[in-house]
Amino acid sequence: MHDTLPLLNELDFPAIRRGALQVLQVNLTYQCNQRCLHCHVNAGPTRTEAMTDAVIEALFAVIDAHPVGTLDLTGGAPEMHPRFRDIVRHARATDLQVIDRCNLTILSEPGYAWVGDFLADQRVHVSASLPCYSRDNVDKQRGDGVFERSIAGLQQLNALGYGQDGSGLELNLVYNPQGPSLPPPQQALEADYKQHLLEDFGIRFNALHTITNQPIARFGSTLVSKGQFNGYMQLLRDNFSEANVPGLMCRSQVSVDWQGYLYDCDFNQMLDLPAPLITSDRSHLRDLLTARVEGRPIATRDHCFACTAGQGSSCGGALG
Repeated sequence: MHDTLPLLNELDFPAIRRGALQVLQVNLTYQCNQRCLHCHVNAGPTRTEAMTDAVIEALFAVIDAHPVGTLDLTGGAPEMHPRFRDIVRHARATDLQVIDRCNLTILSEPGYAWVGDFLADQRVHVSASLPCYSRDNVDKQRGDGVFERSIAGLQQLNALGYGQDGSGLELNLVYNPQGPSLPPPQQALEADYKQHLLEDFGIRFNALHTITNQPIARFGSTLVSKGQFNGYMQLLRDNFSEANVPGLMCRSQVSVDWQGYLYDCDFNQMLDLPAPLITSDRSHLRDLLTARVEGRPIATRDHCFACTAGQGSSCGGALG
């Protein structure tokens, strides 16, 4: 695995600062039942990192005390954390909106038959990765058989009411490009997804979110190995749009790792770039109980161009 952080230190990305904190994005575990080429977390079946009970109690304290509106649960496969259900129930009891970053195949994984019913019962929003509506492209990026299991997972969620008009059960899909290119326009691609998935499989969903691949971790290492890293970085720089800067997700959310440490985004977490939120070198969840983060600087490196290139990119899809 090539370390890409030393390649991201030209530091020509504009300085930015935080707005009001609205979202806690919490990485519960690096364990996953898949091992995807584009994964910036390097998640997989052999990863064992998982949030401890002590950190979960700190998370509960922040949820109870801090006026955030959304808890965004990610991994790995967040559902594989043994206390996933406890965390969701606690957040929903305090009226937080909960998002589950679901890989869809977890719904058919042995021992996880409960996932779909539980998510629907708790009215959790599902954000599900599906990098294409064709079998070959999905299996190439995510592994053999993933497309078929993903379609079955979407059909199961539809049967529970997800993606159906008037149900209030939100189902959004996430698209990543196959290689070192920018995503196509989100609106047009969403229309294609909706048409193909409905006609071919009877599947409905609310929205498609396009996300630009980050030049870090597994994807960044692959670019280095193929001699494509510099070209991809130039593509991101050439397509920088200043209009996307005000909407960057790092301005309104904090990323929390499995140990409870704080980062400006999930990508900085994977690069081990701590958030300069508090005066200490490495801020923790507990610090959110006493410190204000609004106006604090955001740690940036050159990978940030991936979030501002073209139509922009965030965990909630395109910015432009």
